[in-house]
Formats: sequence, C-alpha cells, structure tokens
Amino acid sequence: MNLIISIVSNKDTEKVLGELCKAGFPATKISTTGQLLEGGHSCLLIGIKKEKTEEVLSLLEKNVTKRIVREHGIQSTLAGTLLKQPVDVEEYGGIAFVIDVEEFRKF
Repeated sequence: MNLIISIVSNKDTEKVLGELCKAGFPATKISTTGQLLEGGHSCLLIGIKKEKTEEVLSLLEKNVTKRIVREHGIQSTLAGTLLKQPVDVEEYGGIAFVIDVEEFRKF
C-alpha cells in the first residue's frame, strides 16, 4: 500500500477531489499553510494499492493547473535598473509525495 500526500492549489482542490472521487479514490483534505506552493493550498491524503499509484498521480497531474502569475521584481538601489519591473513566473498547481506504507488497518 502507498500513501500519496499531495499539496494542491486551492484553485484546483475541489476539481481534484471530484475527479478522485469519480475514479474511486477516496481522499482526506487538510487545510495547510506553508511555502511549497504560493497562495492558498490544501493537503490531500490518499491511501491506495501500490499498483494504482501511477493512475492516481496521472489523475492529479491532469487536474491541477500550472499558471503564469505576474510578480514584482526585486528592489534595487541601482539607478535606472529594470529590477522593479513585473515579471511572469510559473506557479505550479500541485506536488505529490509517495510513501510506502508497511501496515494499514481500519478500525
């Protein structure tokens, strides 16, 4: 058995949960804070049989969205610098960790 811990942008969380549910993969959502993804995000815990790992990872990848966001450049004391100009930065929609589970019990 594997445990997939996926951190997903809040912009994609409901869509991802819906698709996981449709495919028969129950997940637990935990609201989180941190710096792995910019903006709001949630942590999804998905316990699955090892042979289904790639299917779930593929489903996650298909249902999160990479976005281009505009961020202000860094501040500089150099006169005439372009560093303060806004730049486009790619923002990932999710990440996943796969953990091998030695034992799993339902109570």
